[in-house]
Amino acid sequence: MTDQAEPDPRLSKRMGELGLCSRREAETWIVNGWVKVDGKVIDTLGVRVPRSAHIEIHPAAREHQNTQVTILLHKPVGYVSGQAEDGYEPAVVLIRPENRWSADPSPLQFRSEHLLGLAPAGRLDIDSTGLLVLTQDGRVAKQLIGQDSSIEKEYLVRVEGRLSDEGLRRLRHGLSLDGVKLKPAQVSWQNEDQLRFLLREGRKRQIRRMCEMVGLTVTGLKRVRSGSVLLGGLPPGKWRYLRPDEHF
Repeated sequence: MTDQAEPDPRLSKRMGELGLCSRREAETWIVNGWVKVDGKVIDTLGVRVPRSAHIEIHPAAREHQNTQVTILLHKPVGYVSGQAEDGYEPAVVLIRPENRWSADPSPLQFRSEHLLGLAPAGRLDIDSTGLLVLTQDGRVAKQLIGQDSSIEKEYLVRVEGRLSDEGLRRLRHGLSLDGVKLKPAQVSWQNEDQLRFLLREGRKRQIRRMCEMVGLTVTGLKRVRSGSVLLGGLPPGKWRYLRPDEHF
């Protein structure tokens, strides 16, 4: 009995595999007629293409991609990162002109279309604060939360309880969540009641659960960096645009 040949991928998936854009962007480009496969415009979603197919992208798609914005928000406690849940509002409701940081150096003027398709690239728990990245750009989302992402994120974590040397060693490497071994983390004392975590993954409530496993209770958690982009002086509840010279 022979194995069945793997089916050809859908065009949107193939475009993502090639790094042309995110799959969500690919679907937009396809329905706008901006994608050619072997010289023929494909404007219908769901079409499968051979991996050997030559894919061309219309310049209008690149122009569309270049106008997409990425926004940095200092998320306060009490907002969820994604869809509204349990009566709590999503953090995106804070992206309003009156909440823009007065010290934002970006020359961009806020426009309502900057909210279209704006989605969080990663999560912060409702009781956590700090840097939340929201983007229209699938390339940024893939970089931060894609399956192959290795972007380092830095957190300051206020804790209660006693942490032994062995507990600190386990935080750094030796814990599993939901049956999956965690990647090595850099964990050190920032001051007498605050730890500094450097992680390259973002499992749900990961830091809080890690701390519980070594006898600590988290009383405050703030993300202060994603890759090379810092929260800096951005005040709670305020936002700014990612600058062209900033890269994660």
